[in-house]
Amino acid sequence: MDRPLRIGDISIACYVLDDETRVLTATGTKLIISHFVGGRDGDCAAWFMQDVADRVANRIQLTSDGHKAYLDAVEGAFGADIDCAMLVKLYGASSDSAKGRYSPAECIGARKERITGNPSKAHVSTSYAERANLTMRMHNRRFTCLTNAFSKKFENHAHMVAIYAVWYNFLRIHTTLRVTPAMAADLSKVVMDWADIVALMDADAAEALHVRRTAMLDVPYSN
Repeated sequence: MDRPLRIGDISIACYVLDDETRVLTATGTKLIISHFVGGRDGDCAAWFMQDVADRVANRIQLTSDGHKAYLDAVEGAFGADIDCAMLVKLYGASSDSAKGRYSPAECIGARKERITGNPSKAHVSTSYAERANLTMRMHNRRFTCLTNAFSKKFENHAHMVAIYAVWYNFLRIHTTLRVTPAMAADLSKVVMDWADIVALMDADAAEALHVRRTAMLDVPYSN
């Protein structure tokens, strides 16, 4: 995932979950382009958007939810080279029967707002990110609150999200695509397995070790 991805339309990844996990998904390929586990502050939003900008090679359309931290984060990462919009959902008052539950109030509408560029109104949607949210939660017990499977350490939770992203992109055949998202995005020619992933990790580690040793040999010796 280090090389830039040439993808036309991107639908929100900046969907912030209650557990502060962000996922960016691409329309058409269903690919998770970027993921991040962190706070809802501006610094985390800036880091996430910069990671997204580093992974795409052409102008994209991006939709975010109403989290205002993304206004500065998107501008800082992309400048004016992006078509960006916000989808702000409108919620009604919570009923007495819903008080104390985790579910939000009823959604009574949504407002589409242009942020920068010329985003296509027909493609302003957070549905892809919400679907990615559901798929992630259905496959990970670590997201289940009030159970002993819920993540207790931040580091372990972040590692789990990273492992899930690799499995989802490269190992899991998507039922709609009939291939993996990585194959749909032309990042892989075959369905990979964990042995392939481990082999790539070992190759990267060996290359990094070779670079470090070469750098050490290039340093002049001195007493």
